[in-house]
Amino acid sequence: MSVQDIRAFNRFYTNVIGALDYSRHLYAPYTLTESRVLYELAHSPRTDAADLRAELSLDAGYLSRILNKFEQDGLIERTTSDRDPRRRRVTLTARGRETGKLLEERADQSVGSLLATVPAAQRPRLTEAMATVRTLLSEGRPPRREDVLLREPGPGDLGWIVQRNAALYAAEYGWNADYEGLVARIVADFAQDHDPHLERVWIAELDGRPVGCVMCVRDEAPATARLRLLLVEPDARGLGIGDRLVATVVDFARGVGYRDLVLWTNDVLTAARHVYQRHGFVLAAEKPHRSFGKDLVGQDWRLDLRGTPE
Repeated sequence: MSVQDIRAFNRFYTNVIGALDYSRHLYAPYTLTESRVLYELAHSPRTDAADLRAELSLDAGYLSRILNKFEQDGLIERTTSDRDPRRRRVTLTARGRETGKLLEERADQSVGSLLATVPAAQRPRLTEAMATVRTLLSEGRPPRREDVLLREPGPGDLGWIVQRNAALYAAEYGWNADYEGLVARIVADFAQDHDPHLERVWIAELDGRPVGCVMCVRDEAPATARLRLLLVEPDARGLGIGDRLVATVVDFARGVGYRDLVLWTNDVLTAARHVYQRHGFVLAAEKPHRSFGKDLVGQDWRLDLRGTPE
């Protein structure tokens, strides 16, 4: 393979995905770079300009012009960073979240149309080829946040949720098969009967494999959603996946009109508890219990979705 081979492929692929005229391609007033910045803001709830610049390798002046445009369009707000007063924290407004959601839906539709031209029998070859390109060109480079994709579950993913929950909690906390049974019932109930407008599952994917998951389902209480089965694989931790999954559930629950978002966890799950607290969840109650072969302290956490998003 020569340099010219790669350049020829790049020209072919950018034409296929409409990268040179992305705004017309998605019927939106934003370029590919602007849409990518909006995507990062939508999936990283606590981001400052320096983080964006580093994540996307953008020139500071270019990024500043993009953010100025977003601010003029009412898509973002900029405030002083809590971590460093010299930095500017960037957050999406309600209009910004809606715009980001619309762009993502149109991008999904565009890629779906492209995929529809590939015969079903050939799609595994395409998936394998794309994974090979990513693996070979990222050899020696640690995974980055932007390498992680959040998507809807495909065939086999619900079974993966059961298997990985059971295996990880047994390995890390010594929980027995009772926990696997609980997860299996939760997943089976969702698979058998759920409202796709009010209940969702997300899979975090890295290099073509699932590395995390979370679920949002209706709770028994009126206008209340429940966050369930948050999980991140050990080798994918440190990439902000848990934060992104929880933020996605919060945005979804708020967007479809739930008033409250609740969850049940156990006090030994320290890392998960810190994620919930960062997103504004408040401890509502806790109670000792014996489950999964262990003495535990169960905790109920609640987030009021009617407040102003952070």
